[in-house]
Amino acid sequence: MSSTFLTCLKRPAYLHNSATLLLFFASWGVWWSFFQIWLTSSNSGLALNGHQVGIIYSANAAATLVIMLLYGVLQDKLQLKRHLITFASLLMSLLAPFVIWVYHPLLAAGGASFMLGVGIGAWVLAAGFIAAAGLFEAFSERLARAHGDEYGQVRMWGSVGYALAALLAGVLFTHNPALNFWCGSLFGVCCLLANVLWKSPVTPASMHGTAQASPNIKEIARGLCCRPMFTMVVFVLLSWTFYTVFDQQMFPDFYTHLFDSPARGQRMYALLNAIQVCLEAVMLGLVPLLMHKIGVKPALMLGITVMFLRIAGCAYFTDPLLISLVKLLHAPEVALCVLPIFRYFTLHFNPALSVTFYMVGFQLSSQVGNILLSPVLGALRDSIGYQPTFYLIAGIVLLAGIYGLCFLKGDKQRTTPPANRTALSA
Repeated sequence: MSSTFLTCLKRPAYLHNSATLLLFFASWGVWWSFFQIWLTSSNSGLALNGHQVGIIYSANAAATLVIMLLYGVLQDKLQLKRHLITFASLLMSLLAPFVIWVYHPLLAAGGASFMLGVGIGAWVLAAGFIAAAGLFEAFSERLARAHGDEYGQVRMWGSVGYALAALLAGVLFTHNPALNFWCGSLFGVCCLLANVLWKSPVTPASMHGTAQASPNIKEIARGLCCRPMFTMVVFVLLSWTFYTVFDQQMFPDFYTHLFDSPARGQRMYALLNAIQVCLEAVMLGLVPLLMHKIGVKPALMLGITVMFLRIAGCAYFTDPLLISLVKLLHAPEVALCVLPIFRYFTLHFNPALSVTFYMVGFQLSSQVGNILLSPVLGALRDSIGYQPTFYLIAGIVLLAGIYGLCFLKGDKQRTTPPANRTALSA
């Protein structure tokens, strides 16, 4: 395995792909890992309540839904061209000026200005980061497939970038949260330069069938409206959507308040986040081997089991050390969910539509759930507290696992008869 990895490091396509993901996730992680704390903190943030935070996350999800669909359809047309990657990188580089001089003042003003800030911020943050995350991941998976690389070994560099940024974020945030956004812009500039100045490796048309004719609207619509896609959307809504609200909208503030001072809690959260994402990088390299052994669907069901244990553990335990250990379950859970879902789409659907299907079936459907759930769960948290809300979310994820076990296709099952496989692939 080590010799294979060293061989990958000598390939320009692997290096370019990995560097792009590392810089994107570093630019995102250095501020996103503390975004919820920044919104809720009375000492170093905006001191917003759960309902207001829910409104922000819901608006972000709504904008992400629209932009993600556009990104997916356009990138499938562009194939391996980097136009959208470059556009998102440009927005990343403008993060700090936007947040400091536009977003923060509007949110802090309250009233109509608050809602204006929520609306403007949703489109900028979605196009530059939240929707762009799915774009970068789907593009990298396609590029890895084209050059014969294992996507998990490319994606792990994104986790490395996020881990380093998260560790840096904790130090910066306790001094001045504005530094987090300036670092996000700096990494965004580096990502922009890497995509503009670094010559992309040539992809032979014969490699792994990625250079196919661009899909037409009829093929896209047929794939999006089929029963297997509907099954996956329901599965994602009941699992990943609830987990995302738990992990992004609730857990950071919950965890930092377990300590005797907010500053200490924020430093511990940064350290824990960095350790967790480093473990995530390792798991992203190992999970493809596990998938080859046990199959795609069993690996995904294992991921849902870990997801349930993570949420239920945070609901049950009260000791900061035990909750810290439970938090580390996020590392195998992400790898066991994201990689099998990617493989599920390329296994059961047409690979030429992989970006659109991944965006809609996974990323976009989770954002639909966020629009509906963020304000509701935020208000529920204000009413009954964090841990009772966690119990509810854990129960729904358990139901999602049972649903997926019953209705998701097995690795050897076809999703549609061979004669009708225009938009789907065995």
